[in-house]
Amino acid sequence: METAALIVVLVIALALFFDFTNGFHDTANAMATPIATGALKPKTAVLLAAVLNLIGAFLSTEVAKTVSGGIVREEAIIEMGAEVFLPLIFAGLIGAITWNMLTWLLGLPSSSSHALFGGLIGATLVGVGATGIDFGMVLSKIILPAVIAPLTAGIIAFVATKVAYAVTRRYDGKPDGRSGFRWGQIFTSSLVALAHGTNDAQKTMGVITLALITIGWQSATHHEPELWVIVACAFTIALGTYLGGWRIIRTLGKGLTEVKPAQGFSAESSTAATILASSALGFALSTTQVASGSVIGSGLGRRGSTVRWRTAGRIGIGWLLTLPAAGGVGALAALLVIWLGNWGVAIDAVLALAVIIGLFLFSRRDAVTHANAMSDVAESGLAVDLPEVPGPTRRRSRMELVRALERAERKADEAEKAARRAKKLKKAGGSPSEIKAARKAADKAAKKYAEAEKAAHEWEVLSASRRARAKLAEWDLSVDEQEDAR
Repeated sequence: METAALIVVLVIALALFFDFTNGFHDTANAMATPIATGALKPKTAVLLAAVLNLIGAFLSTEVAKTVSGGIVREEAIIEMGAEVFLPLIFAGLIGAITWNMLTWLLGLPSSSSHALFGGLIGATLVGVGATGIDFGMVLSKIILPAVIAPLTAGIIAFVATKVAYAVTRRYDGKPDGRSGFRWGQIFTSSLVALAHGTNDAQKTMGVITLALITIGWQSATHHEPELWVIVACAFTIALGTYLGGWRIIRTLGKGLTEVKPAQGFSAESSTAATILASSALGFALSTTQVASGSVIGSGLGRRGSTVRWRTAGRIGIGWLLTLPAAGGVGALAALLVIWLGNWGVAIDAVLALAVIIGLFLFSRRDAVTHANAMSDVAESGLAVDLPEVPGPTRRRSRMELVRALERAERKADEAEKAARRAKKLKKAGGSPSEIKAARKAADKAAKKYAEAEKAAHEWEVLSASRRARAKLAEWDLSVDEQEDAR
């Protein structure tokens, strides 16, 4: 029993460290866009996010109940006994932390939540077998929300961005677009930080509660986290948030889209609404996936955007790999526990510490801080590329097409008249200088007609193609035309 108690202490310490990595890994979910648009200064943003993460952790415990009493079957815990099952929880946490640290180093906004679930599932499969996992709960509370939530958030953000630009289209002529939304971003980013604390801090609460139930320090029928567990997890995730995951902030703030205030406002509103609703339903949602989906949706909602799938593809691959990768590391750590017993736990702890320190030291070679997080675009390029001047609207394209066709007709008439005049002069025996001047005027009129006809064709293409309007968005438009284009 003393050994089991010691392992519980190790599990709690490792769970809180995971909570810490979750905080700095997911700071970008709330604060990348307001930092990118200048709505908040970097240090102010992460401080605000930390405080709201702390508050949010006290608002709900539904997700914690899902983790502590839904994924792993309770009868499997009883059969295995605390001495065997507690090291498996320890091994699962190692898998989650390793994946979190690796994706943080790469600046990849993967899911801390799925890393945790993957690690626990991998360790349980090795130690208990498939009977130890409630796959129905995993499917309904983890897999399906992971598929549906980012898509839903992206659609909401897309519609919200369209509405935001439509409502303010005639009232803001600034090239950065609707700078008044920066004030709204402070509110919406605060909501996202609050939602993150409400959803993500609970996952660590659930792991600690599961460990307490396993050893018998908490009733198996009572999955509500103890007050001290809530407080410890709340303060730990807040501390991690304050330190800031600047690498991921750079990717989300600049690597997905050049975020404008209206887009940031829409993306954050969508993210907060989706996460808060999921927390109330007990869905262990990935805030990273929701935030990324919202950012892409808002980028596509702004007219003139074109998608580059390199960054979005990297993030998508990270999503797909998170569960199996963390599960694989958790399974390997669990194998050491099964083969070597308590020595396996010690070896796991040493290896995990070496990996964490190694990744941290490697990250110092190319440090990303609040001072340079937004100074350049991630090497992988933009997922949404936006021109400085948005392309003309479909309505404006059609209006210009009509004008261009009328101008082409006028130029055609002028060219025809000039050609007839040159012929008449030649037949009437005009002087060579008069004939030469008439022919020169006819050639000039014909050239203007050709130019007008070409312009009409270009506007015709614009009227039919959004992509063509985006490509021609960098035309040298007048101030009035730029205002109409917006």
